[in-house]
Amino acid sequence: MKSANNIGFGIIGLGMIAEFHAKAIENIEGCKFVAGYDHTPAHSESFCALHGGTPYTDLEKFLADPDLDIVTIATPSGFHLEGAVRAANAGKHIIVEKPLEISTERCDKIIEAAVKNNVRMCTVFPSRFHDSARLIKEAVRQGRLGKIVLADAQIKWYRSQEYYDSGGWRGTWKFDGGGVLMNQGIHAIDLLQWVMGDVSEVTAYTATLAHERIEVEDTAVAILKFSDGALGMIEGTTAAYPGFLKKLEICGSKGSVMMEEESITKWEFSEPMPEDQKIRERFQNNTQTGGGAGDPKAISFEGHRKLFSAFVDAVIRNKPFDLEGNEGRKSVEIIENIYKSAKNGVSVKFRS
Repeated sequence: MKSANNIGFGIIGLGMIAEFHAKAIENIEGCKFVAGYDHTPAHSESFCALHGGTPYTDLEKFLADPDLDIVTIATPSGFHLEGAVRAANAGKHIIVEKPLEISTERCDKIIEAAVKNNVRMCTVFPSRFHDSARLIKEAVRQGRLGKIVLADAQIKWYRSQEYYDSGGWRGTWKFDGGGVLMNQGIHAIDLLQWVMGDVSEVTAYTATLAHERIEVEDTAVAILKFSDGALGMIEGTTAAYPGFLKKLEICGSKGSVMMEEESITKWEFSEPMPEDQKIRERFQNNTQTGGGAGDPKAISFEGHRKLFSAFVDAVIRNKPFDLEGNEGRKSVEIIENIYKSAKNGVSVKFRS
């Protein structure tokens, strides 16, 4: 790995989310977008003309670029495996857009490739890098909420029929891996398990209620049992017009915290601390974007920037990174078991 002021990034898959990757890279000191790969020449040429890298339509030549240190994977979800494994085999560190892959089996192959080739890899979950999310996790860790009894994630978003019709991979099991949960809701599901810890059992229902020509769910409800005994719920839909910011709510015997995208809407404890009022004031209206609720482009690249920057620092300093390896797999496992429960009409217990 090069020094901290000379890190070359490349992107595989130059669609919508790749724009956010490129902007994040461009705003990290010492990092540079050097190469982009897409199988469509027009996409590769236009993207690199805008962002300054070398365009490639041959993946082997892309991975052989001598200036390339870190590869980000921005292809449709069901294509993550091939790009990630080939990048790992080429000795490149890897940042994979969410979900890590569309099944735990495919996630494991990416993780194994990174370990085999002694490269670092992580999954993109920018919401973990909101200051508000980190405050909530720390409050739970400190025990300020007492015995946690309920923990919920709500994803009441909106996607038009045109959204699903715009790409042949959208709304398919093979390439999207699922619907609202695997594609949109996974951000909130990752936050929920990151704050709460392991899920031990799930019972779920899924349905396709408001969209046509898709194989997957646009609406889902899951009841969770966490390993510490707390109960919870995941609600997800892409049919709630006009779309609402995702929510995380954690309630306990000594306190409750609630977050709407980046804003903290509730921060209440039976044993208050001096900084609580400042936290409420600072994070009350902290969300500056649409959060992707009604428009997938209505997000900021700042979360990606923070994540990419932290990953680079972890690689250079050879220190742990909290979205590395198996961490990106956890939300996929939860969603996979939700789908099993809904399909078979039974509760599904997680392997210990």
